[in-house]
Amino acid sequence: MSITRPPLPVPSVPISALAIVALAAAALAVSGCKSMPGYPKPGPEIPRPDAVLDFPTLYKESCSGCHGENGLNGAALALNNPAYLAVAGPDNLRKVTANGVPSTLMPPFARSAGGMLTDQQVDAIVQGMLKTWGRPADFASVALPPYAATAPGNPEAGQKVFLAACARCHGDDGAGLHSTSPGHPANPDTGHGSIVNPSFLALVSDQGIRSFVLAGHANQHIPDWRGYLTGPGAHPLSPQEISDVVAWVAGHRQTAVAPAAGSQSASTSTASKLHSPTPHSPAKEKP
Repeated sequence: MSITRPPLPVPSVPISALAIVALAAAALAVSGCKSMPGYPKPGPEIPRPDAVLDFPTLYKESCSGCHGENGLNGAALALNNPAYLAVAGPDNLRKVTANGVPSTLMPPFARSAGGMLTDQQVDAIVQGMLKTWGRPADFASVALPPYAATAPGNPEAGQKVFLAACARCHGDDGAGLHSTSPGHPANPDTGHGSIVNPSFLALVSDQGIRSFVLAGHANQHIPDWRGYLTGPGAHPLSPQEISDVVAWVAGHRQTAVAPAAGSQSASTSTASKLHSPTPHSPAKEKP
């Protein structure tokens, strides 16, 4: 004899509760799908090149190849230099970054000058350098020399400035001091290479030389314009003294001369005219 059991009572669920459960399940399914690997995310996967405004990225891609990682130890001028940033200021930094430096290896980066960066990106680089590496408080009470020359330099006066301010590291003739040089101090960090080397001068503009004189290079024990002169009567180099020493160094830049018929190719240097013998600087034949 079979026994039929009555069906169990089914609890009644309000329709509104079922709707809420269904909506929650649907939302979970949709959100779960969007988090699956390979599901496209909102916006472009790779930002447009002209949309990048991040200073580290822009500097790495556009500047580090010449100016070095973190603005140091590159082939070109160190940009991670508070003295240089203070003297140059945002306007000059923006101009050089945007337009480059003619007749040198510094190219223009602004689109308006044939480069690849927008004006916003150029400004992001300039402001990034100033905020990351600048120390404006250190120069708040310092009389800054002009970034660019305001008057022509005098090479003969510049030679005297060079002997007083630079020769102890670069030699009386600017050809450099090394551990084997007569009278060179034991510390190798106090000697530096030639700044009258024709290859160097062919690659650097007069403004580039001026920037080196203005800013120095702390990582290589080279002071800025305030620290070249030492001892009694020491003072920061004046704007005219800076222009004069730049004129003397630039005067060593060689200019090719077209050879006469039957003669060999030759070059001349204005240094032979400027580098007259002095008690501190014996005449030497330039290469």
